Amino acid sequence: MGGRELIGEDELKELKEVIEHGILMRYGFHEQRKGVYKVKELEDAFKEYMGVKYALGVTSGTAALRVAMAALGIGAGDEVIVPSFTFVATIEAVIESNAIPVIAEIDDTLNIDPDDVERKITEYTKLIVPVHMIGTQADMDRIMAISHKYNIPVLEDTPQACGGSYKGRKVGTFGDIATFSFDFYKPATSGEGGILITNDDRLYKRAEWYHDHGHTHDAPTRALDEHPILGFNYRMGELQAAVALAQFRKIDEISRVQRENKYKIRDAIKEIEGITVRRVLDEEGDIGYGLTFSLPTEEKAVKFQEELQKEGVSTDLLGKNKWHFVANWEHILQHRTASKVHCPFDCPLYKGKYSRFRRDDFPQSSAILNRTLSMGINYYMTDSEIEHIVEAVRRVAERVL
Repeated sequence: MGGRELIGEDELKELKEVIEHGILMRYGFHEQRKGVYKVKELEDAFKEYMGVKYALGVTSGTAALRVAMAALGIGAGDEVIVPSFTFVATIEAVIESNAIPVIAEIDDTLNIDPDDVERKITEYTKLIVPVHMIGTQADMDRIMAISHKYNIPVLEDTPQACGGSYKGRKVGTFGDIATFSFDFYKPATSGEGGILITNDDRLYKRAEWYHDHGHTHDAPTRALDEHPILGFNYRMGELQAAVALAQFRKIDEISRVQRENKYKIRDAIKEIEGITVRRVLDEEGDIGYGLTFSLPTEEKAVKFQEELQKEGVSTDLLGKNKWHFVANWEHILQHRTASKVHCPFDCPLYKGKYSRFRRDDFPQSSAILNRTLSMGINYYMTDSEIEHIVEAVRRVAERVL
């Protein structure tokens, strides 16, 4: 799956430059590091590629979300609209900000449903977080129209779609701020690590301060820095950045090859009666992270998955996934926070109606995900492997549909 298949000499070269001078932290030690600043180099590369003013490397995609929300001032009493289908980190970051996650349904793109976003807006809504899931785009035209109509900022969560675009514009560049991940399952990886981008001077400065204990980074030494706000330690290290930099330089090639592999399979199975492939808003901007298709009923989806497994083809039944569908997150549904007072759900500052939600609160999402199978797409896929998948789907369709 993408970058982790391509780890090799390029990554070693970047790591070697760091190891040779021995400075593993991004700040300070200017004489010893001999001009090598890998985090800054990664940030500069990301800014240029995305066409934005600012990028900030952090320890993970989850950290990027938390830092972005801190920069936006999200806190107790606020509501943040997020999709029902996302990685758990999106909602964790809201809760860690002491805000209330308001769960919106998805539509047949498997991304947040703009109609439900608008239905869920209240006087307490302070942020909308669309997530570009499985390599394809949320409907950013409609999301941004809603944002402008109600004057609510947008944070684009883009961990599975780095390198993707929507109508010729890079995903992550529509909202006020955006986050990316270099986790091992992501298109470009450094094992862990993340980055956020923005064009907003104020948001960038607040994010930069917050990610490093409130340091302003403008004094001759760190010991003399001012501290405008409280912060925490989410600093990316030089080793992480070195690997991420080498990987990021391959992102267009990774996207191109994965997209080709995905659409070879998609085009071969999309006419099979009973199979409905996922609606993609902009196929040219799809990075080919995964192939997703739906069956007529949940029962047929379960049987289809079982039969594909017998053919040697693994898929994920999205409605049963415990990482990505909120209905399966018992710790979220039951408010199992580390705090004994279960903040923010029991926070007296919150005056809204969304502090409780149940497993059956997402009927539209459940109806979609319980019928939907997804398979990962690799960079290295031979024609024979692709043909095996296609023939397996055809044989199973004959038996099940």
